[in-house]
Amino acid sequence: MGNRVAREDFEWVYTDQPHADRRREILAKYPEIKTLMKPDFNLIWIVTLMVFTQLTAFYLVKDLEWKWVLFWTYAFGSCISHSMTLAIHEISHNSAFGNNRAIWNRMFGMFANLPIGLPYSVSFKRYHMDHHRYLGGDGIDVDIPTDFEGWFFCTRLRKLIWIILQPLFYAVRPLYINPKPISRLEIINLSIQFSFDIVVYHFCGGKTIFYMLAGSILGLGLHPISGHFIAEHYMFLKGHETYSYYGPLNYLTFNVGYHNEHHDFPSVPGKNLPKVRKIAAEYYDKLPQYHSWVTVLYDFIMDDTISPYSRMKRKLTGEVKQE
Repeated sequence: MGNRVAREDFEWVYTDQPHADRRREILAKYPEIKTLMKPDFNLIWIVTLMVFTQLTAFYLVKDLEWKWVLFWTYAFGSCISHSMTLAIHEISHNSAFGNNRAIWNRMFGMFANLPIGLPYSVSFKRYHMDHHRYLGGDGIDVDIPTDFEGWFFCTRLRKLIWIILQPLFYAVRPLYINPKPISRLEIINLSIQFSFDIVVYHFCGGKTIFYMLAGSILGLGLHPISGHFIAEHYMFLKGHETYSYYGPLNYLTFNVGYHNEHHDFPSVPGKNLPKVRKIAAEYYDKLPQYHSWVTVLYDFIMDDTISPYSRMKRKLTGEVKQE
């Protein structure tokens, strides 16, 4: 359990990310993919149903015994909360109402944020766009772990703890790597969210607040769906920066597993990413891919050559335009 991993630094690369070049090549060959770059209006109804499902769950758990609150928090609440964060991911790309109604997408993201319990959607949008533009960019892409994470979480036990604490690191990392002044929309997001939490506590009590907050934290930690955090960009094979997952959990995560396709075409909503793969199969079928996020989590912990350092990192040159 105590063996240290071999890697002692990130994989520094001096080339651009591969997604822009592949996007140009695929669009030149398959221009019909442009027809898939349109809003997914079904996302509006799906997210609304998910929010009201959680509101119903809030009411149902308020009088349960604590053992059942704990059970349903992990068995159900954690799943729908994590799924909702990936709905917010979709909304951050303006997939609900389209690019011409950006503010509608921001407000809808705040609505989707409500059952998560912590203000998240507006800040996520700001940092996630940087992740796409400057994948692996030193000091910009906060999806890259800090040097401390890579240095300290270097044994199997510590990597397990790191996975459990993923929500903490994703929350704190931007403040250390790339702090940004708080925006007006973030203040609105925070005000709406905490007002909602107070109302929930008033009408449903402490057990419901626990279900809401603990479900969100557990769902983003040691949980099968959380395998996507590791699967997307951790370098299990040298030279490969992004990996897709083609398993059944895509049905719960708005196809976030189609991650090479998503980075190649971030304007294509998750619903249409399988169509991208089908149209340009010769590009995607040959890339490394996963079929189990649970296996990814297990391999990350047990493989002593993999750690938080197993990421490609770039020194950015030229002008950097952030959200």
